[in-house]
Amino acid sequence: MSILEFLWDYLWVVLLLTLAVSLYGIIARPNMLKKIISLTILGDVVNVMVVFIGYRLTYPVVPPILPSLSKESLSQFVNTAVDPLPQALVITAVVIGMAVNMLLAVLTIQLYRLYGTLDVREIAKRGGEE
Repeated sequence: MSILEFLWDYLWVVLLLTLAVSLYGIIARPNMLKKIISLTILGDVVNVMVVFIGYRLTYPVVPPILPSLSKESLSQFVNTAVDPLPQALVITAVVIGMAVNMLLAVLTIQLYRLYGTLDVREIAKRGGEE
């Protein structure tokens, strides 16, 4: 196993552990603010995973720009160019994720104003009172 393959595997393990921690935060933590933070971390980890899926471990990696339409340059382009689709999807996901996080933050502030707590268990208990 080369050092590059080891680092690639290590990176995936770290991403999967971070994914597990963020899922734990979403599922097990009762505080709404911690759930939003965990959701943000989950979105970022998934975005990094998508970018890594589109990355190539060959060297040299070139940007996805085709310099000419000759058969040789097209063959070299297919073998060395990075797939731009995951990067475009991640940019879209970042924008959507930011909008969702802002909406959740506003809803959390409103919940705190109404109930005086961010604990979802307390809010569920008081659900029919207000």
